[in-house]
Amino acid sequence: MKTIVITGAGGILCSTLAEALAKEGHQIALLDLNIEAAQHIADSIKEKGGKAIALKVNVLEKGSLVQAKNRINEEFGACQVLINGAGGNHPAATTDDLFYDTSSNHKEELKTFFNLGMSGIKFVFDLNFMGTLLPTQVFAEDMVEAKEGNIINISSMNSFQPLTKIPAYSGAKAAISNFTQWLAVYFSKVGIRVNALAPGFFLTEQNRRLLTQEDGSLTERGETIIKRTPLRKFGTPEDLISTTRWLCEDGSNFITGIVVPIDGGFSAFSGV
Repeated sequence: MKTIVITGAGGILCSTLAEALAKEGHQIALLDLNIEAAQHIADSIKEKGGKAIALKVNVLEKGSLVQAKNRINEEFGACQVLINGAGGNHPAATTDDLFYDTSSNHKEELKTFFNLGMSGIKFVFDLNFMGTLLPTQVFAEDMVEAKEGNIINISSMNSFQPLTKIPAYSGAKAAISNFTQWLAVYFSKVGIRVNALAPGFFLTEQNRRLLTQEDGSLTERGETIIKRTPLRKFGTPEDLISTTRWLCEDGSNFITGIVVPIDGGFSAFSGV
C-alpha cells in the first residue's frame, strides 16, 4: 500500500486513475481547486472500501500545497507517489485560425497569433508547467527523506508535435516532457524515479468544443484527428490505467526519464 497524491484529481482523467489505484489498495489524496469534484471522487472511493482524502489546493500557491502536504502526512503518512495531473488549455490562449492568411477579409474579427492575450497565455503556461513544478518541490521532500519515490507527470502528445491553434498548451506540455527528463536525472541519486504519460486525444470537457458539434458529430478538426490516428478512435480515461499502474509498481524500477505516448498511434503516423 502506497500513499499516492494526485493533483487535478477532480478531472475526468485523474479521477479515473484515482479510482483505479484505490482499488489496488493504495491511499489516495485528491487535490483540486474544485473541492466538490475531488470530494465526490473521495466519497466514491470510500464507499467502495478504499482510503481517500479530498483537499482544496491551488497548485500555483506553494503555501496551499504545503498545507495539503501537512494534512496528508498526518492522515496517511509521507507521499510515495506524486501524479501531477493539474493542467489544461484556455480559450483565451487558442487561435481561431489554423494558418495566418493576410488575404482574409475577416482577419480583424479573428483571434490570431497577433492578438492572443498575454493573460491567457500566462495562465496556460503557469497551470501546466508551474502547476507541475511547485507540487514536485513540496511533495518530493518526503521522497528525498525516504530515499525512494515516484513522480508521474502528465505531458501530452503535443509535446512530440505541436497542434494548430493551441501554441501555449503545446509549448507548456513540451516543457513538461523536458522537465520530466531533467528531474529524472536530478533525483537519480536519491531513489526517485520520474516519468510522464503523454495522452493523445481523449474526449473530455476541456476539448469537447474543439472536437465535436453540439449534436455529437465530429468537427472538421475532430475528423482530421481520427484520420491521423491509426486506431481510428479517441482514447478513454481507462486507457491510462495500465501504464500508470506499471509506472507505480516495482516492475518499472529501472525506468526513469521516459515519456510514454498513449495516443492510438497518432505520434507514430506521418499521414502517408
